[in-house]
Parts: sequence; C-alpha cells; structure tokens
Amino acid sequence: MSKTITSKIELNVELDENRVPEKLHWSAEDGGVTNEEAKAIMLSVWDSKAQETLKIDLWTKDMPVDEMKLFFHQTLVTMSDTFMRATQDEKMTATMKDFCDYFAEKLELKKNN
Repeated sequence: MSKTITSKIELNVELDENRVPEKLHWSAEDGGVTNEEAKAIMLSVWDSKAQETLKIDLWTKDMPVDEMKLFFHQTLVTMSDTFMRATQDEKMTATMKDFCDYFAEKLELKKNN
C-alpha cells in the first residue's frame, strides 16, 4: 500500500470590531508560500452529498476597486482554463473565454490581463 501525504493550506483573517476583514494572509508551505498577504480570497468547495458549492469570498476594506476588477477577470479566465482541463468541453470553454473578453472590454481592462 502506498504512503499517503498530507498538504496543508492555511488562511488567516484579521477582522475589525465589525467583523470586516482588515488583513488576509495565506500559507501553503509545500508550494513555498508562508504567511503571504492577500487583498482578496475566493474559495469554492464542492459538497458532493448536497450537490452544491460552498464558498468563502473575502476582501480587505482597503482592496482597490480597480484591482478587484482585475482579480475577477483573472479568476474568470483561470476558471475557463480549469473547466477545459476538467471537462475537455472545447465549445463551452470557448464561450467562457468569449465572456472573459467581453468582461474585460466592458470594464476597459488592459488587454494583457
């Protein structure tokens, strides 16, 4: 029997008195990341029993709106790439990429993002 390996990803959230995130830090030591600061985090977890997505969306109160727009755009592009790897559905991936282009155009994001 093969030996199992456990890897840990840790998220730390510092909240103000109103429970609004002030600071976000994350660590993934197997990936060489230790207590790195982040301004936003989106985490999705699939609950197979309930057939639903559980999610955590956090951003610090000092996250600039222009960076949030870039964060969303880059996340959508990454989701398109992940969808392709997971499903091999080229037609829907192309549709998702078209939406990413539309999203970037409407928000007047730079072409290289």
